[in-house]
Amino acid sequence: MSSLQAFLNENIIDNITEEVLVSNRFKDKKGSLLKFKIRAITDSEMSDIQKICMRTGKKGKVDFDVSKFNRLIAIKGTVDPKFEEADSIRSVGCVTPEDYIKKVMLPGEIATLADQIQTLSGYTDLEELKEQAKN
Repeated sequence: MSSLQAFLNENIIDNITEEVLVSNRFKDKKGSLLKFKIRAITDSEMSDIQKICMRTGKKGKVDFDVSKFNRLIAIKGTVDPKFEEADSIRSVGCVTPEDYIKKVMLPGEIATLADQIQTLSGYTDLEELKEQAKN
């Protein structure tokens, strides 16, 4: 068995989590920055989200809703806070997790959070990896 095969067998991609900063806006009562707990998105979750965000328009042109994609990635990949918690959703007058996240976060914050979840999920810059391998 190769070293790479041994590594893969010993490192199943389950419950990969990390705490990340998203914005200077999120602070506790003492002024300390609050971190979001995120998790890696699975392949099937990513496929489902991508399908939801694709729309076939006129003449078969496919449109991809990037804002919706970022919101769904952020909702699905965030462990804390729980964007799908019904009490929180209702408490701010919303019906869905997507409505909730739009009401409590700025678009740039959602994009930053989604980007960090994608990075944790293994979506990295291939050129950056090639440079690291050279060194």
